[in-house]
Amino acid sequence: MNAKEKRSPVPIIPRSLDVQAADVLRDEILDGALAPGSRLLEIELSERLNLSRGTIRSALQQLIYEGLVVQFPYRGCTVVGLTAQDAWELYTLRNTLEGLASRLTAAAMTPAKAILLETALQDLIQVAQADDWQAIAHADFSLHKTIFQLSDHRRLQQQYQIVEQQIRLYIASCNALQADRHELVEQHIQLVKAICSGDTAIAEEMAKSHNTEGQLLIQHLKTSEKSLEKSSEKF
Repeated sequence: MNAKEKRSPVPIIPRSLDVQAADVLRDEILDGALAPGSRLLEIELSERLNLSRGTIRSALQQLIYEGLVVQFPYRGCTVVGLTAQDAWELYTLRNTLEGLASRLTAAAMTPAKAILLETALQDLIQVAQADDWQAIAHADFSLHKTIFQLSDHRRLQQQYQIVEQQIRLYIASCNALQADRHELVEQHIQLVKAICSGDTAIAEEMAKSHNTEGQLLIQHLKTSEKSLEKSSEKF
């Protein structure tokens, strides 16, 4: 038997059309191709993606569940936009969940887990060399999700999964205000170092303190909302 015959087949995971449609629309929302406030009309999406309206409707329901799309009575679906309140809720929730995940992962650290965490960090370092903030946001999220996966806490992972797409949107919004990608990488280097050290208290503190860009996002959105209020008062 040659090497080619010994190779294990790559598993093929069938994905229904509505799941694939949700994947496409989710990526467009997170990448900014579909801006906040964009209307998502079934007939237009059906024609663009060459799928039935029923399939599109099912995909939109999934995105509504994930918190990326909101549905208004008689007006259809719209891409969500983060408000200052949304950002504050995600900021505080993320700090709590990721602080716990980092503490648990540090407590359960092994050489094998350290390798997985370091691999995720190196992926972030590599994409940060290019000025591609979409790729950086994806690698950023993947690193944090790896921390949850290594925590050995199934229910914590399930809770994170409920809000993970909103967290991805939050990370992308934060990174848009983070001009220094090298500083972002350094924050994550220190976080991974703390977790791999096995010091649970430091790991938890680093997970909470490294999310400083969240405060910038909250303030930015508050300022924008106040400007809109003043503009509307003139009319």
